[in-house]
Amino acid sequence: MNTAQSPEDLLRTLAPQVLGAVVRRYGHFDAAEDATQEALLAAALQWPRDGTPDDPKAWLIRVAARRLTDILRSEQARKARESRVLPDEPAQTRNSDDTLILLFLACHPSLPVASQIALTLRAVGGLTTAEIARAFLVPEATMTRRITRAKQRIKDSGLPFALPADQRSRLAAVLHVLYLIFTEGYASTAGPALHRVELTAEAIRLARLVHGVLPDDSEVCGLLALMLLTDARRPARTASDGSLVPMSEQNRRLWDAERVAEGVALLEAVLPRGEVGPYQVQAAIAALHDEAPSAEETDWPQILALYEVLLGMADNPVVALNHAVAVAMVHGPDAGLRLVDSLVDDGRLAADHRVAAVRGHLLERAGDPAAARAAYEEAAARTASQPQQRYLRTQATRLRS
Repeated sequence: MNTAQSPEDLLRTLAPQVLGAVVRRYGHFDAAEDATQEALLAAALQWPRDGTPDDPKAWLIRVAARRLTDILRSEQARKARESRVLPDEPAQTRNSDDTLILLFLACHPSLPVASQIALTLRAVGGLTTAEIARAFLVPEATMTRRITRAKQRIKDSGLPFALPADQRSRLAAVLHVLYLIFTEGYASTAGPALHRVELTAEAIRLARLVHGVLPDDSEVCGLLALMLLTDARRPARTASDGSLVPMSEQNRRLWDAERVAEGVALLEAVLPRGEVGPYQVQAAIAALHDEAPSAEETDWPQILALYEVLLGMADNPVVALNHAVAVAMVHGPDAGLRLVDSLVDDGRLAADHRVAAVRGHLLERAGDPAAARAAYEEAAARTASQPQQRYLRTQATRLRS
């Protein structure tokens, strides 16, 4: 354990490990989480005064165990539970295994996706309920109820603290939740900021954890590569005033070369296996963007081919929209517009600003500034992201002159 971390970072790192150890030995998610949170609070108050213990995780588990005993007594369940309460001196614990099990529990298939995300960030990521509520722009009380219901449903399921027997089918839900957390962090759907770095960082951290335990799973590799290759561009996505910078105008020298190299290496290791899934294909598209020396030198024909592969894997309207952009880059804006127009009536994109934004861009390229301006204005009205609104309104204003 690297005790050179700040106390706050150390506690956040240890939180899922301690909770995992407590839940694994006791099996009561809700009570164990309460006990763990109290242990973390005690550490936050005592360690700055008394110093960090030699074995901070063991200290936290011991305090959580004692608090858990108090909780059980207050619930008058001491006799029934006594044999399962943690000892004062914990045996050797399993760090990543426990955290991985927590991640699989948080992605329980009976939970709605929104609850899976919230519980993952709370139990595994160590974010507070207030932080999660701010990230998803809901009142803290609403997020508290969502997390409480999720924990109760897991408790009622009676599942043991262990990786599920159907690990492979649950893995898809885990990867989907991590993908959604990353996506919301990288391109926030609402609010004043384009990015929520705490969400992208947490999604990458958890994807690294899953990859560390399941290094031979091709889609785990693909998702981690996709996150790294996409997040590599984040430093160039906003100007000094916080305004959005489209990829074609970004200073590519600001892209994170180390993340690009790591993402490409993951892809090169996994693609020869032949088990290609959608995360790997998306990562390959991201790699083509990242490795292009300039926007003009982007290999759009190869990107178009990959989007066609992706379309064949699932009926996804966002993929179809990105495919239309690739078609426009290869075959001209009119060809792309025909495909975009076919998506206008897709109910799954009814509230999404991206269709109108793409139409505006392609109409401008096609030489119809009046229609492009109207499309940009429509897109700005549809998004709740303030940086996106400002960018789209700037585009519309520019075409009035």
